[in-house]
Amino acid sequence: MKEHAEKPVTDEYFESYENLEVHELMLLDSARTGAYRDAILQNCELIKDKIVMDIGCGTGILSLFCAQAGAKKVFAIEASNVAKVAEEIATENNFEDVIEVFHGKVENFRLPADIEAVDIIVSEWMGFYLVHESMLESYLFARDNFLSKDGLMFPDTASIYTAPCQLPQMFELWEEFNGLRMSSFGQRLRAQKSSRPEIMQLDQSQLLHPGELLTWIDLKTVTHEDVDSIGETFLMLAQDFGNFQGVCIWFECTFPSHGDNLPITLSTGPKDEATHWKQTVIVLPDTSILTVEPNEAMAYELSIKRNPSTARGYTLQLDQIDADEVDHPIPCDCILTKCIVLKSHLAKLEGRCDDEEESEEEDENEVCDNEEEEQPRE
Repeated sequence: MKEHAEKPVTDEYFESYENLEVHELMLLDSARTGAYRDAILQNCELIKDKIVMDIGCGTGILSLFCAQAGAKKVFAIEASNVAKVAEEIATENNFEDVIEVFHGKVENFRLPADIEAVDIIVSEWMGFYLVHESMLESYLFARDNFLSKDGLMFPDTASIYTAPCQLPQMFELWEEFNGLRMSSFGQRLRAQKSSRPEIMQLDQSQLLHPGELLTWIDLKTVTHEDVDSIGETFLMLAQDFGNFQGVCIWFECTFPSHGDNLPITLSTGPKDEATHWKQTVIVLPDTSILTVEPNEAMAYELSIKRNPSTARGYTLQLDQIDADEVDHPIPCDCILTKCIVLKSHLAKLEGRCDDEEESEEEDENEVCDNEEEEQPRE
């Protein structure tokens, strides 16, 4: 979705959600819809007789799940004209007395005079790489202005992960295409794609490392400022031979659970069921590609920063780093000479310590044996 800073208060953003094919895509995303359904219906005890607020309800599917779970009241907030559809669907399912649709932004909503706060806030606010589109802002606004002190949020935590990856569909594919070489096209295509993040579905086999956590967010306490800038430096060891051709980013969200129920997690990684979010991939320029072998270190710094020039945009920045210039764990399993030498030295020291401990144990046993032999006979 294109973002234009000159547009007033993201009118274009809300208008885009009037395209029913967008809602079709989200509804038919079985991983997404199923996670919310299970998180709500498997934890009916948390929702029964409670007052719920659904932020950005769209067609109202999450509001319907909450009504099925026994919610006393659901305030379904939708800024686009799809609000009318949500209202019709609530009536279709005989929930018109439970679900009340508000056509407008949550920032303009007011609770009825006889209701002080809501017990639960539910929302599917996540964008590409979690924070794209900044709908998280509305989720946090609702939390700060409408949620009771002990209220619940669905989801209540979120995490962003990253891993180096290889992209044969952008590289090897054009080296031999239908028996012909198209390297010139491939190079230009990659140059174009490396100028902006790509939304792609990767296979787990394309990851050179299982991935590491970029950030973990407690949605009950996070502030707007906390997500203005997210960044970390990574050092990962290749699990196999491959080509470091890009960096993959994905997210997961976890929901509250009741009693012995296990928390439901919605994950968008390459190893999980495919979702409409897919993964966000930063393609490396041809001049930055690295051929790696098992345990070879790969290092980079990744940051996600709010773009002040756009209403809902973020800027992703990737900086490759020489692995030799990054602090390594001690001991480190990578193939850098300094790490191999240090690991060997530590192993020798550990061996000496073990030998000394064994020697001390033998001395103690010998002393004990001597003391037993010296006991006077009766």
